[in-house]
Amino acid sequence: MALKKLKPVTPGTRHRLAPSFDDITSSKPEKSLVNTKKKTGGRNNNGRMTMRYIGGGHKQKSRLIDFKRDKAGVPATVKTIEYDPTRSARIALLFYADGAKSYIIAPTGLKVGQQVVAGSDVAPEVGNALPLSKIPLGTVVHNVELKPGRGGAIARSAGSFVQLLARENGVATLKMPSGEMRTVLEVCTATVGSVSNADHMNESVGKAGRSRWKGKRPRTRAVAMNPVDHPMGGGEGRASGGHPRSRKGLIAKGKKTRHPKKYSDRQIISRRKK
Repeated sequence: MALKKLKPVTPGTRHRLAPSFDDITSSKPEKSLVNTKKKTGGRNNNGRMTMRYIGGGHKQKSRLIDFKRDKAGVPATVKTIEYDPTRSARIALLFYADGAKSYIIAPTGLKVGQQVVAGSDVAPEVGNALPLSKIPLGTVVHNVELKPGRGGAIARSAGSFVQLLARENGVATLKMPSGEMRTVLEVCTATVGSVSNADHMNESVGKAGRSRWKGKRPRTRAVAMNPVDHPMGGGEGRASGGHPRSRKGLIAKGKKTRHPKKYSDRQIISRRKK
Protein backbone atom coordinates (compact mmCIF):
# COMPACT_ATOMS: atom_id res chain seq x y z
CA MET A 1 0.00 0.00 0.00
CA ALA A 2 1.30 3.45 -0.94
CA LEU A 3 0.83 6.86 0.65
CA LYS A 4 -0.67 9.93 -1.05
CA LYS A 5 1.05 13.32 -0.82
CA LEU A 6 -1.81 15.80 -1.10
CA LYS A 7 -1.73 19.20 -2.77
CA PRO A 8 -1.35 21.88 -0.07
CA VAL A 9 -4.65 23.63 -0.84
CA THR A 10 -5.35 24.04 2.91
CA PRO A 11 -3.07 24.17 5.98
CA GLY A 12 -4.35 20.71 6.97
CA THR A 13 -3.30 19.10 3.69
CA ARG A 14 0.15 20.74 3.53
CA HIS A 15 1.90 18.12 5.66
CA ARG A 16 -0.67 15.36 5.24
CA LEU A 17 0.56 11.92 4.19
CA ALA A 18 -2.61 9.94 3.62
CA PRO A 19 -3.14 6.21 2.99
CA SER A 20 -4.19 5.49 -0.58
CA PHE A 21 -6.60 2.63 0.33
CA ASP A 22 -5.93 1.09 -3.10
CA ASP A 23 -5.61 -2.35 -1.52
CA ILE A 24 -9.15 -2.26 -0.08
CA THR A 25 -11.82 -4.04 -2.15
CA SER A 26 -14.97 -3.49 -0.04
CA SER A 27 -16.19 -0.63 2.16
CA LYS A 28 -19.06 -2.51 3.86
CA PRO A 29 -18.22 -5.04 6.59
CA GLU A 30 -19.84 -8.45 7.02
CA LYS A 31 -22.84 -7.78 9.32
CA SER A 32 -22.58 -11.06 11.22
CA LEU A 33 -18.96 -10.31 12.23
CA VAL A 34 -19.45 -6.76 13.52
CA ASN A 35 -20.14 -5.34 17.00
CA THR A 36 -20.90 -1.75 18.00
CA LYS A 37 -18.03 -0.25 19.97
CA LYS A 38 -19.16 1.79 22.96
CA LYS A 39 -17.04 4.83 23.74
CA THR A 40 -16.27 5.68 27.36
CA GLY A 41 -14.78 9.16 26.97
CA GLY A 42 -12.19 8.05 29.54
CA ARG A 43 -14.87 7.69 32.25
CA ASN A 44 -15.44 4.71 34.56
CA ASN A 45 -18.75 3.23 35.75
CA ASN A 46 -19.19 6.14 38.20
CA GLY A 47 -18.82 8.69 35.41
CA ARG A 48 -15.48 9.88 36.76
CA MET A 49 -12.59 10.61 34.43
CA THR A 50 -9.92 7.94 34.96
CA MET A 51 -8.03 8.39 31.68
CA ARG A 52 -7.19 11.86 30.42
CA TYR A 53 -7.10 13.07 26.81
CA ILE A 54 -9.86 10.71 25.57
CA GLY A 55 -13.20 11.90 24.20
CA GLY A 56 -15.30 12.41 21.10
CA GLY A 57 -14.30 10.63 17.93
CA HIS A 58 -16.19 9.04 15.09
CA LYS A 59 -18.52 6.13 15.86
CA GLN A 60 -16.80 2.79 15.23
CA LYS A 61 -17.80 -0.84 14.83
CA SER A 62 -15.38 -3.53 15.98
CA ARG A 63 -14.74 -6.54 13.73
CA LEU A 64 -14.57 -10.04 15.23
CA ILE A 65 -11.12 -11.31 14.22
CA ASP A 66 -10.24 -15.02 14.22
CA PHE A 67 -6.82 -15.11 15.93
CA LYS A 68 -6.98 -18.86 16.63
CA ARG A 69 -7.34 -20.21 13.05
CA ASP A 70 -8.64 -23.51 14.49
CA LYS A 71 -10.68 -24.72 11.47
CA ALA A 72 -8.05 -27.30 10.54
CA GLY A 73 -8.05 -28.66 7.01
CA VAL A 74 -11.03 -26.56 5.82
CA PRO A 75 -9.99 -24.40 2.83
CA ALA A 76 -11.19 -20.80 2.72
CA THR A 77 -11.41 -18.27 -0.10
CA VAL A 78 -10.48 -14.62 0.42
CA LYS A 79 -13.63 -12.65 -0.41
CA THR A 80 -12.54 -9.08 0.40
CA ILE A 81 -9.68 -7.03 1.86
CA GLU A 82 -11.17 -4.42 4.21
CA TYR A 83 -10.31 -1.45 6.43
CA ASP A 84 -10.64 -1.89 10.19
CA PRO A 85 -11.09 1.38 12.15
CA THR A 86 -9.86 -0.19 15.41
CA ARG A 87 -6.49 -1.52 14.16
CA SER A 88 -3.60 -0.43 11.94
CA ALA A 89 -3.54 -3.56 9.73
CA ARG A 90 -5.94 -4.50 6.95
CA ILE A 91 -8.31 -7.44 7.49
CA ALA A 92 -9.44 -10.17 5.09
CA LEU A 93 -12.90 -11.76 4.97
CA LEU A 94 -12.74 -15.54 4.49
CA PHE A 95 -15.52 -17.75 3.12
CA TYR A 96 -14.88 -21.34 4.27
CA ALA A 97 -15.88 -24.38 2.23
CA ASP A 98 -18.31 -25.45 4.98
CA GLY A 99 -20.20 -22.12 4.78
CA ALA A 100 -18.58 -20.34 7.76
CA LYS A 101 -17.24 -16.79 7.52
CA SER A 102 -14.49 -15.10 9.51
CA TYR A 103 -12.10 -12.17 9.50
CA ILE A 104 -8.32 -12.61 9.75
CA ILE A 105 -5.47 -10.10 9.80
CA ALA A 106 -4.49 -9.72 6.15
CA PRO A 107 -0.83 -10.49 5.39
CA THR A 108 1.14 -8.59 2.74
CA GLY A 109 0.48 -10.01 -0.73
CA LEU A 110 -2.88 -11.67 0.05
CA LYS A 111 -5.25 -11.27 -2.90
CA VAL A 112 -9.00 -11.62 -3.36
CA GLY A 113 -9.87 -15.09 -4.68
CA GLN A 114 -6.79 -16.68 -3.12
CA GLN A 115 -7.25 -19.85 -1.05
CA VAL A 116 -5.86 -20.16 2.48
CA VAL A 117 -6.00 -23.07 4.90
CA ALA A 118 -4.97 -23.83 8.48
CA GLY A 119 -3.63 -27.15 9.81
CA SER A 120 -0.51 -29.10 10.65
CA ASP A 121 0.01 -30.57 7.15
CA VAL A 122 -0.53 -27.51 4.94
CA ALA A 123 2.05 -25.77 2.75
CA PRO A 124 3.92 -22.83 4.36
CA GLU A 125 2.45 -20.24 1.97
CA VAL A 126 1.28 -16.67 2.64
CA GLY A 127 -1.94 -16.66 4.68
CA ASN A 128 -1.73 -20.31 5.76
CA ALA A 129 -1.63 -21.04 9.51
CA LEU A 130 0.37 -23.97 10.86
CA PRO A 131 2.42 -24.98 13.93
CA LEU A 132 5.94 -23.57 14.27
CA SER A 133 7.25 -27.16 14.12
CA LYS A 134 6.10 -27.40 10.46
CA ILE A 135 7.38 -24.01 9.26
CA PRO A 136 10.84 -23.88 7.56
CA LEU A 137 13.57 -22.05 9.49
CA GLY A 138 14.10 -18.46 8.42
CA THR A 139 10.44 -17.98 7.45
CA VAL A 140 8.74 -14.68 8.28
CA VAL A 141 5.47 -15.19 10.23
CA HIS A 142 2.88 -13.15 12.14
CA ASN A 143 -0.06 -13.67 14.54
CA VAL A 144 2.07 -16.05 16.64
CA GLU A 145 0.64 -17.78 19.71
CA LEU A 146 2.42 -17.48 23.06
CA LYS A 147 0.49 -20.42 24.52
CA PRO A 148 -1.02 -23.27 22.43
CA GLY A 149 -4.68 -22.80 21.58
CA ARG A 150 -4.96 -19.32 23.07
CA GLY A 151 -4.80 -17.49 19.73
CA GLY A 152 -2.19 -15.26 18.13
CA ALA A 153 -0.69 -12.57 20.38
CA ILE A 154 2.62 -11.56 18.75
CA ALA A 155 3.08 -9.46 15.56
CA ARG A 156 -0.48 -8.31 14.81
CA SER A 157 0.02 -4.60 14.01
CA ALA A 158 0.68 -3.12 10.57
CA GLY A 159 3.96 -4.16 8.96
CA SER A 160 5.16 -6.30 11.88
CA PHE A 161 6.57 -9.82 11.58
CA VAL A 162 8.51 -12.45 13.51
CA GLN A 163 11.35 -14.56 12.11
CA LEU A 164 11.67 -18.24 13.01
CA LEU A 165 15.37 -18.81 13.74
CA ALA A 166 15.76 -22.25 15.32
CA ARG A 167 14.04 -25.29 16.82
CA GLU A 168 15.33 -27.58 19.58
CA ASN A 169 13.77 -29.91 22.18
CA GLY A 170 10.19 -28.90 21.32
CA VAL A 171 10.96 -25.18 21.58
CA ALA A 172 11.22 -22.63 18.76
CA THR A 173 13.44 -19.52 18.87
CA LEU A 174 11.85 -16.35 17.47
CA LYS A 175 13.24 -12.93 16.63
CA MET A 176 10.54 -10.48 17.75
CA PRO A 177 9.57 -7.20 16.02
CA SER A 178 11.50 -5.32 18.73
CA GLY A 179 14.70 -7.32 18.07
CA GLU A 180 14.24 -9.41 21.21
CA MET A 181 15.04 -13.13 20.93
CA ARG A 182 12.71 -15.44 22.80
CA THR A 183 11.48 -19.04 22.87
CA VAL A 184 7.96 -20.37 22.30
CA LEU A 185 6.67 -23.94 22.27
CA GLU A 186 6.84 -25.25 18.71
CA VAL A 187 3.23 -26.54 18.89
CA CYS A 188 2.09 -22.88 18.89
CA THR A 189 0.44 -21.73 15.66
CA ALA A 190 1.64 -18.91 13.41
CA THR A 191 0.49 -17.48 10.08
CA VAL A 192 3.00 -17.23 7.23
CA GLY A 193 3.89 -13.76 5.94
CA SER A 194 4.17 -10.24 7.37
CA VAL A 195 1.22 -8.05 8.37
CA SER A 196 -0.17 -5.76 5.66
CA ASN A 197 -0.18 -1.93 5.54
CA ALA A 198 3.52 -1.50 6.35
CA ASP A 199 3.33 2.19 5.35
CA HIS A 200 1.11 2.94 8.35
CA MET A 201 4.11 4.17 10.37
CA ASN A 202 4.82 6.87 7.74
CA GLU A 203 1.31 8.41 7.79
CA SER A 204 0.98 12.04 8.91
CA VAL A 205 -2.37 13.30 10.22
CA GLY A 206 -1.77 16.85 8.93
CA LYS A 207 -4.04 18.66 11.41
CA ALA A 208 -5.26 18.48 15.00
CA GLY A 209 -8.87 17.88 13.96
CA ARG A 210 -7.98 14.53 12.44
CA SER A 211 -6.78 13.36 15.86
CA ARG A 212 -10.10 14.48 17.34
CA TRP A 213 -11.89 12.26 14.79
CA LYS A 214 -9.89 9.39 16.28
CA GLY A 215 -11.08 10.24 19.80
CA LYS A 216 -7.80 11.82 20.93
CA ARG A 217 -7.98 15.13 22.83
CA PRO A 218 -5.09 17.60 23.12
CA ARG A 219 -2.39 16.46 25.54
CA THR A 220 -1.02 18.98 28.03
CA ARG A 221 2.76 18.89 28.54
CA ALA A 222 3.78 18.13 32.12
CA VAL A 223 6.21 21.09 32.33
CA ALA A 224 3.34 23.45 31.44
CA MET A 225 1.33 22.36 34.52
CA ASN A 226 1.36 23.65 38.08
CA PRO A 227 3.10 21.73 40.92
CA VAL A 228 -0.30 20.58 42.22
CA ASP A 229 -1.01 18.82 38.90
CA HIS A 230 2.31 17.14 38.08
CA PRO A 231 5.77 16.60 39.65
CA MET A 232 7.38 18.29 36.62
CA GLY A 233 5.13 21.38 36.86
CA GLY A 234 5.85 24.80 38.32
CA GLY A 235 9.09 26.74 38.66
CA GLU A 236 10.06 30.31 37.85
CA GLY A 237 9.89 31.14 34.16
CA ARG A 238 10.15 28.32 31.66
CA ALA A 239 11.67 25.65 33.88
CA SER A 240 12.73 22.40 32.22
CA GLY A 241 10.92 20.27 34.79
CA GLY A 242 13.81 18.20 36.15
CA HIS A 243 14.13 14.46 35.55
CA PRO A 244 11.25 13.05 33.45
CA ARG A 245 8.69 11.27 35.61
CA SER A 246 5.06 10.22 35.53
CA ARG A 247 2.17 12.01 37.19
CA LYS A 248 2.49 9.58 40.11
CA GLY A 249 6.18 10.48 40.54
CA LEU A 250 7.70 7.32 38.99
CA ILE A 251 10.93 8.14 37.14
CA ALA A 252 10.68 7.60 33.38
CA LYS A 253 13.22 7.32 30.54
CA GLY A 254 15.77 4.92 31.98
CA LYS A 255 14.30 3.43 35.15
CA LYS A 256 13.52 -0.27 34.77
CA THR A 257 9.86 -0.96 35.48
CA ARG A 258 9.74 -4.65 34.52
CA HIS A 259 9.33 -7.09 37.44
CA PRO A 260 12.78 -8.59 38.23
CA LYS A 261 11.33 -12.11 38.60
CA LYS A 262 8.75 -12.10 35.81
CA TYR A 263 7.64 -15.60 34.75
CA SER A 264 8.59 -15.10 31.10
CA ASP A 265 12.22 -14.09 31.81
CA ARG A 266 13.37 -17.67 31.23
CA GLN A 267 11.90 -17.54 27.70
CA ILE A 268 13.88 -14.44 26.72
CA ILE A 269 17.30 -15.24 25.24
CA SER A 270 18.41 -11.66 24.56
CA ARG A 271 16.61 -8.40 25.22
CA ARG A 272 15.69 -5.82 22.59
CA LYS A 273 18.25 -3.35 21.30
CA LYS A 274 18.15 -0.08 23.23
